[in-house]
Amino acid sequence: MEIIAEQLLKLLILAIPVACIAWTVTHEEIFREPREFCIEKSQSCRKLYQRKFFYLITCEYCFSHYVTLFFLLITGFNIFFDDWRGYLVAFFIIVMAANIYMSLFAYLRQSLKLEKIEAKLKDNEWHEVKEEIK
Repeated sequence: MEIIAEQLLKLLILAIPVACIAWTVTHEEIFREPREFCIEKSQSCRKLYQRKFFYLITCEYCFSHYVTLFFLLITGFNIFFDDWRGYLVAFFIIVMAANIYMSLFAYLRQSLKLEKIEAKLKDNEWHEVKEEIK
């Protein structure tokens, strides 16, 4: 049982850099220009396989598969089985965990943005009340 717990802990830890890389490439400002190029190509290329290739780079879920494959190749991590099945299971579980992390991060980020907007609105209301008092 300890081995399974250790494998699951490693899996949850391994999913963190997968999620970070996939999110950064598909959402953050630092990769905006290449992402916009890929978005444009995913809509304008004539061939279906070209459009799909560029789309895969702009979708965090899709891109997390590539990142997971890279991490499995460099770490050799497998889970539950010591052969190819362990790598296959690890591949899909890491993708799932990374996407849960990204979903939680997106929710947290959205909540923080909403709080900032609400605080600005309250601040503006307070300034309006102060102006009316003067």
